[in-house]
Amino acid sequence: MGKELRSFLSKNIKSCHFQKNELIVKAGEKCERLYLIKEGLVRGYFYNGKEEITTWMDSENEIFTSITGFFSNKPAMENIQCLEDTYCDYLDYKDYKYCLGHFSEMNHISRIMLEEYYRLSEQRVLLARIPSAINRLDYFMEHSKIEYAERIPKKYLASFLAMRPETLSRLLKKYSDN
Repeated sequence: MGKELRSFLSKNIKSCHFQKNELIVKAGEKCERLYLIKEGLVRGYFYNGKEEITTWMDSENEIFTSITGFFSNKPAMENIQCLEDTYCDYLDYKDYKYCLGHFSEMNHISRIMLEEYYRLSEQRVLLARIPSAINRLDYFMEHSKIEYAERIPKKYLASFLAMRPETLSRLLKKYSDN
């Protein structure tokens, strides 16, 4: 990263803190920040009727935002909630766009970030297509940070894995027995 970009970012990246269960973004709102988690855990979710469907989770050293809300500058399609007290650094949309237009290396950084988003999206698509609950859990355990299973409230992990919490509890018990 060049000296000018580093200087710009050091002046414009800000820090924030969110309480456990706090909503960072609500569906329908614009999300004008790109976050880096320093400490904590967040999830994205939407409502299907009254049921919450968890679509993704991120923790330390991961970047998150509303893809539609931030990159398209449109209302967010999902909610983003803290599952733990969470400390983040963030860059505002206007500063992100400024960097893209004024620092060529930011386009490279952005491409790497979007490739990672796309890779994780591919993993979630594959996970969603696995027909059996145990195989979805196996895939999750193999391709995710293993501590997620311990840190994520079981109702959200079950939602993410498209199974009932009772099914997840039974399957996790088998995992711990092995």
